[in-house]
Amino acid sequence: MSTTLTTADQVYPKVAHVIPSIEWVTMADDVEAILRLKQERNAVILGHNYMSPEIYYGVSDIVGDSLALAREATEVEADVIVLAGVHFMAETAKLLNPSKTVLIPDLRSGCSLAESITAEDVRELRRLHPGVPVVTYVNTSAAVKAESDICCTSGNAVAVIESLGVPRVIMIPDQYLAANVARQTGVEVITHPGACEVHERFTGADIRQVRLDYPGVSVLAHPECPPEVVDEADFAGSTAQMQQFVETRRPTRVALITECSMSDNLAAANPDLEFVRACNLCPHMKRNTLAAIRHALETMTHEVTVDPEVAVRARLAVDRMLQVGTAR
Repeated sequence: MSTTLTTADQVYPKVAHVIPSIEWVTMADDVEAILRLKQERNAVILGHNYMSPEIYYGVSDIVGDSLALAREATEVEADVIVLAGVHFMAETAKLLNPSKTVLIPDLRSGCSLAESITAEDVRELRRLHPGVPVVTYVNTSAAVKAESDICCTSGNAVAVIESLGVPRVIMIPDQYLAANVARQTGVEVITHPGACEVHERFTGADIRQVRLDYPGVSVLAHPECPPEVVDEADFAGSTAQMQQFVETRRPTRVALITECSMSDNLAAANPDLEFVRACNLCPHMKRNTLAAIRHALETMTHEVTVDPEVAVRARLAVDRMLQVGTAR
């Protein structure tokens, strides 16, 4: 790794559009400490799109949605991976890098989707629907992945479903993602009553109000939103697909119907565009702070492990997903 340390002053221009300088002063010590600790520990930080800008731009080495982080994790050469995201993402990073130390800054960084389903639930679905393949969203525990045939993300769900070439699938645990994918593919989908606590709160009425308040706005919705929200949007896609839409279409005014930090990070990179903050915060993602990341590197906590027998089967489902490719 490079022996020249980047300073907080060098990082600040990346976030100047969204973080006032007086606020950045309170963050600079942690940023510089983290940059130093990464070199000392031979560590990299994987930052999800829902990380706040000081993490996303300030200290992360690899950024993206869950699919991008899963792919990039396989190329990491560092000894230590710090996952600035939620627990299932850290587990996935460990599955793909079993010999590396994977840390999560806060053990409470969970996920309502991951907590909505268990391995026993998957086994029961298989019993009720014998022979039907199980497609599992990556927003799940390793134990649930281990009971599955293949994983998917919001970015490649359609491609994964279509790759199976079957008329019927079990798609778990997000009922709204499953419903939206079923409409796109024409495949019959059996699902589970799980939902993301961030995206399920949006309604079609919310989108109509945004259009009234901000004439000419382009509305981009995440497919974890209810179908009525997707129907009201101009575009629906994963966080990576939303980013691509913004960067290629360049809408002058845009509302991202997803987690708030997604808008903050795109606003920092696109100061000429107006971002309407019609968003919800994820309380679990926000447990990742500069202080928590610094503490994780200082103390080498909290290490994420996966039972070896579970890991073998879960890795197979993730590998099958990675072989399908992205829906871009």
